[in-house]
Amino acid sequence: MSAALSHLGVSLPQWDTLRQLHAHPGASLHDLAQLTFQTDQAFGALATRMVGRGLIERVPAAGRAIRHRITDQGETVRREGARRVAEVVARSFAGLDPDEVDRLGALLELALRHPPERQPAPSRG
Repeated sequence: MSAALSHLGVSLPQWDTLRQLHAHPGASLHDLAQLTFQTDQAFGALATRMVGRGLIERVPAAGRAIRHRITDQGETVRREGARRVAEVVARSFAGLDPDEVDRLGALLELALRHPPERQPAPSRG
């Protein structure tokens, strides 16, 4: 996916940001950091770069809040990125028949519904 998206001039985390903003218009920096599995600080740096490239913009909200919005350019990149990601996914699972794809999907859904409990780190003593 990274290679397919690099031709658009975006990284996977940047495209994921566009995807999440499309699904969650007006999301805050903190919301987007969580949705893209990043820290607030890491996402803030990413967002600044994306604003500088004209992919997203910051818009004032109630109080001191700042929200984010996809620009027209960002939406174009998001749409083309989605097409390229779908091609990669199709190629990745081309060796599976429809029943196998369904089973894989069911197993992934099961894993997401029942994440393993966090185990404490083993003591070194």
